[in-house]
Amino acid sequence: MAETRVDSVVIGAGPNGLSAAITLAEAGRSVLVCEASDLPGGGVATRELTRPGFRHDVFSAVYPAGVASPVFERMPLAEHGLEWVQPPIAMAHPLPDGSAGALYPELERTVEQFEGFAPGDGRAWARFAGPYLDNFDAVRKTMVGGFPPIAGGLRLLAAFKLAGTLEFARLLLLPASALAEELFTSRQAQAWLYGSVQHGDVPPTEAGSGIAGFYLNMLGHAVGWPSPRGGADGLTNALVSYLGSLGGEIRTGSRVEQVLTRNGRVSGVGIAGGERVHAPLVVADVTPPQLLQLARPALPTAYTDKLARFRFGPATVKVDWALSAPVPWTASEARQAGTVHVGGDANEVSLAVAQVRAGTVPERPFVLFGQQSLADPTRAPEGCHTAWAYTRVPDGVDWSTQASGHVERMQAQIERFAPGFGEVILDRHVLSPQGLQDRNASLRGGDVGHGSYALDQLVFRPVPGLSPYRTPLRGLYLGSASAFPGGAVHGVPGWAAARQALWESRLRR
Repeated sequence: MAETRVDSVVIGAGPNGLSAAITLAEAGRSVLVCEASDLPGGGVATRELTRPGFRHDVFSAVYPAGVASPVFERMPLAEHGLEWVQPPIAMAHPLPDGSAGALYPELERTVEQFEGFAPGDGRAWARFAGPYLDNFDAVRKTMVGGFPPIAGGLRLLAAFKLAGTLEFARLLLLPASALAEELFTSRQAQAWLYGSVQHGDVPPTEAGSGIAGFYLNMLGHAVGWPSPRGGADGLTNALVSYLGSLGGEIRTGSRVEQVLTRNGRVSGVGIAGGERVHAPLVVADVTPPQLLQLARPALPTAYTDKLARFRFGPATVKVDWALSAPVPWTASEARQAGTVHVGGDANEVSLAVAQVRAGTVPERPFVLFGQQSLADPTRAPEGCHTAWAYTRVPDGVDWSTQASGHVERMQAQIERFAPGFGEVILDRHVLSPQGLQDRNASLRGGDVGHGSYALDQLVFRPVPGLSPYRTPLRGLYLGSASAFPGGAVHGVPGWAAARQALWESRLRR
């Protein structure tokens, strides 16, 4: 039986696993990353899914939280090949009448647009968004600064005083529907806010949805909604290259089957095939059910019971297209946007979300659409384009046989706002919920959010406690998107878990 000894093991080579490994390697620890797949990257991967020369992002594709990440910011990723590409317009939300609400990088341009929809809407957005943009560092370090968000909270308190900080806290409890009513009177602006909420799984009428729509749009003004040049794997390649420069090692095709223990603490991991890697510290970039599979016998029942109640979000159907020409959107704003929210006005968006929640397949689903090749022609052969879209779908449907039919509904919805879309399609690739999970075991049931973002699980993620990253088993830490602050590809959970591990290691010494 082969045996290896290192200072630390990271399970999973997604962005959080790589961030954890880099943090440990920067501290002088020898690190082995064990990745079950044939390639690193997890949900940050690019492949030729349709035809040769068409580079499609298999899972995630747009990274506002990545470019704003305080974790990635301090890494020399540009020196390792990462280049962000910004579309002229971050996001557009077209309506059937040919108008569209757009998220421009410039606050002033967005304000001017809203004023054109309804006098007062633009001024309301400026009054609301302006102070947060002026103090964006405090906002982002509260949102993605690790748990508990004390440092960011203190910065907010210094910037906004007690009254302003309480207003920010109110956003956590405010439904997006209430925020939209407070700020806007136009259909375009209200739909614009509702669409951003649908990047998560909380309906716009429920608590916790307001903060989601707020933060995504703040990111659009502060840092844009960019993507790596050439494909999402540009970010993965840069993280892998930087880790390698620090002496870290990644083994692909190495599936961890068990967390090993000795005398009540971690002693390493067991890999499929019989190899054992001995290490006193393990960071797991996995979901709570996966953590239970790896380490349940060594964890106390009170903790495993809490992990077992972790809830996943709705399933997803995703499609990638190879296109012969740009998408013929009716709204000019959509023809310049990297991301398009396809769902009609606020009522239509709410209806589609409610139908999925009720277990009904929407005839007109809300579709989150991406067209990164508009700003990045390296993704497709000359004159051609790539595009992708996903939509949430209800459980209880055999999506292995029904996914292709639902893609027809998605394409029909897109045709409402881009007549002639079907005529530019050369080929397509469909991933059902099970197909997503088969490609990435962390996307359980096709949940691309790594767990529901309902308010209780947004704050206490994955379980209530002083630290979501440490487990009761000494030496074992959870550093995945299932831990605070969640997904969106910013590396914070992996970084925070590694930092906690290093701090506790030094404390014991």
